[in-house]
Amino acid sequence: SNTGGEDGDLKKGVAWPSPRFTDNGNGTVTDNLTKLIWLKNANAFGLRTWEQALSDANTLASGSAGLTDGSKAGDWRLPNVKELQSLIDFAYYGPALSSASGTSQWTSGNAFIGVQSSYYWSSTTYSGNASGAWYVYLADGFVYYDNKANTNYVWPVRAGR
Repeated sequence: SNTGGEDGDLKKGVAWPSPRFTDNGNGTVTDNLTKLIWLKNANAFGLRTWEQALSDANTLASGSAGLTDGSKAGDWRLPNVKELQSLIDFAYYGPALSSASGTSQWTSGNAFIGVQSSYYWSSTTYSGNASGAWYVYLADGFVYYDNKANTNYVWPVRAGR
């Protein structure tokens, strides 16, 4: 059973890049550790069920949610639980997220906006019960599962080019 959080996934012992996050100026932010590209606005959709969250992410495109990156529907997706967890910086609480430099706690606009110290859906279905999916609690990095009919926040991601 793989419930996430192996040391290797968190790259312990690997120096985090400086800066950790780069604001691309087009509504996206690149994580220089994982090379993933995140939507700058971590609350573009409000509270959504899991199915709504999947749809929000899969239909996201340039011209909406502050994006001017030329992306089209299908480029974005809901992150899996490991991708979402990779954002977490356990040095901080409420939220457990660093600033762009990686040397202090996140504050609005540095590099993200709209970050909620709350629950964010992952795309990963809970293997013990298909009516559940994993989420990450941004306040402290805790990972657990919730019924897909409940509502949590949505933070779309896409692969780096």
